[in-house]
Amino acid sequence: QVQLVESGGGLVQPGGSLRLSCAASGNIYSLNVMGWYRQAVGKQRASVATITSGGTTNYASSVKGRFTISRDNAKNMVYLQMNSLKPEDTAVYYCYTRQIFSDYWGQGTQVTVSS
Repeated sequence: QVQLVESGGGLVQPGGSLRLSCAASGNIYSLNVMGWYRQAVGKQRASVATITSGGTTNYASSVKGRFTISRDNAKNMVYLQMNSLKPEDTAVYYCYTRQIFSDYWGQGTQVTVSS
């Protein structure tokens, strides 16, 4: 059993930056994949960025060059640095991890990009 808690969401102006953090706790053995998904009003939840235990990253095309995912295995945390934010980035952002045969999700944190 793994618990995920996100933090760092909030209101930011277009062109601004925000850094999301996610802390994992519980029965941690090997968090093979960690990542971030988002869901905007009226849209399906979609992958934003993922990172494997070996450091391989994958980004949605809409955020490439603007967002950076990273992880700190010693702290069991994953981060999402978001730069050059656009109004279309507005969504609830969810932390995700896969460990062995199970998927785990955080409760979500709201990110609003507006002037």
